[in-house]
Amino acid sequence: MPPNGRKTSAMSGSNDALDHLKATFAEISAINNAIAVLGWDQNTYMPPGGAAGRAEDLAALAKLAHERLTSRRTGDLLKAAQDHAASLDPASDDASLVRVAQRDYDREVKVPDALVAEIARTSVLAESVWRDARSRNDYPAFAPWVEKTVDLNRRLCECVGYPEQPFDALVDYTEPGMTTNAVRAVFDELRPHLVDLVGKITPQVDNVDDTVLHRQYDEATQERIGREVVARFGYDFNRGRLDRTTHPFETAFNRDDVRITTRYDSRFLSMALMGTMHEAGHGMYEQGISPALAQTPLTGGVSSGMHESQSRLWENFVGRGMPFWRFFYPTLQAAFLDSLGDVEMHQFYRAINKVCPSLIRVEADEVTYCLHIMFRFDLEIALLDGSLAVNDTPAAWNEKVRGYLGITPPNDTVGILQDIHWTTGLGGFQGYALGNIIAAQLWESAHQAHPDLPEQFERGEFGALLHWLNTNIHQHGRKFLPADLLQRATGSALSPQPYVRYLRRKYGEIYSL
Repeated sequence: MPPNGRKTSAMSGSNDALDHLKATFAEISAINNAIAVLGWDQNTYMPPGGAAGRAEDLAALAKLAHERLTSRRTGDLLKAAQDHAASLDPASDDASLVRVAQRDYDREVKVPDALVAEIARTSVLAESVWRDARSRNDYPAFAPWVEKTVDLNRRLCECVGYPEQPFDALVDYTEPGMTTNAVRAVFDELRPHLVDLVGKITPQVDNVDDTVLHRQYDEATQERIGREVVARFGYDFNRGRLDRTTHPFETAFNRDDVRITTRYDSRFLSMALMGTMHEAGHGMYEQGISPALAQTPLTGGVSSGMHESQSRLWENFVGRGMPFWRFFYPTLQAAFLDSLGDVEMHQFYRAINKVCPSLIRVEADEVTYCLHIMFRFDLEIALLDGSLAVNDTPAAWNEKVRGYLGITPPNDTVGILQDIHWTTGLGGFQGYALGNIIAAQLWESAHQAHPDLPEQFERGEFGALLHWLNTNIHQHGRKFLPADLLQRATGSALSPQPYVRYLRRKYGEIYSL
């Protein structure tokens, strides 16, 4: 309310309130887009010496966006818009905007602006230290920043509140509507199936040879091939970019400016090829969001798990599938004739699907990938509740790797320092495993709607799948909670069973189980 205590015209009617609310969120969106641009540049082109200045820029912008979101004016506008929203179809854009914005406001108004700024500042500085520590295998150099990140996350959880345990607050940020125990229940259901399948494959692991992937592959040619693949999938380069980075990621400033990144290794073909498909899946999600949701809290992916389902679907269900390679292998083979000229398609298909416990999460096979996530999930909970000390984490990490995967990291660079995530906070890893599970459910539903998808892929046609995903997932942005969106798209609640069926069918055939 203004100082004179009278309502302004913005609050004189529900429609006026909604219009002013949209204008407010358009301003917040512009600030967040500036944050995203600086974040993208930080991870692609910013010189190492720019970290300190960038940290202050991002801290100031994050604080400004948070102030706008949690201001008294925004709260008053939301309150004034409630009656109008209640008269609308709950699934309409306007009703959803008010509902989602109110949920965001109610959570963020509990968080001090100074804490938001400090989290943003620490993230940039921690990432700079992480890059150097990773290159030098020097966890002790990074440990103080992990300690600070954990402390900031504890403070955030206490501000926001939680139903059962502090980690619930972090889970709700990335998987709205879920709790720690709900995630753990899904993992507990999936884990025995993965362990059983790994146990059956292990005696036959040498029956699949993937050495062909470690021949010489020119990086410029890898980039050209990656661009060709994802453009055919439907990633729009008129509205997107592909750049290099240390740890691949996707970011979107808006649906018409989406950036993906990857990394290359001239002696490992899969890293960039599959990684580019993966990030393009994220990118196509953002490019497919309804234009009507632009500059509102409804734009962007609804959760980490749903976002990851898109990347895993295109990388694995399509990109590691035989129908795709029946179409594309001749092109790949011609591009790398010296390395693949003596490799027939079925041999290559088996190579990119080899199952073997490995140290690096982003290079893990489909069967063991979720095990990487499960032990990270355990470690993060322990770090947050204080049962695991930061300095003891490398040893705990190595023990978890031995217990889950049966191998031991020879150093911290390929162990605890491999992931960038602890520079930004805790509570995000579970989305990667949930993404695999959701991808399988979406794949089954899309296949039921289009039984000839494999035949389409063999012809190099991917439009029907992308259109199905656009219609059922992408266009809705954040309008619905993840569980509700999944139910609308598939008619089912979250379940690991479709993923288990997919893995058993595919790898049962590859390994003759």
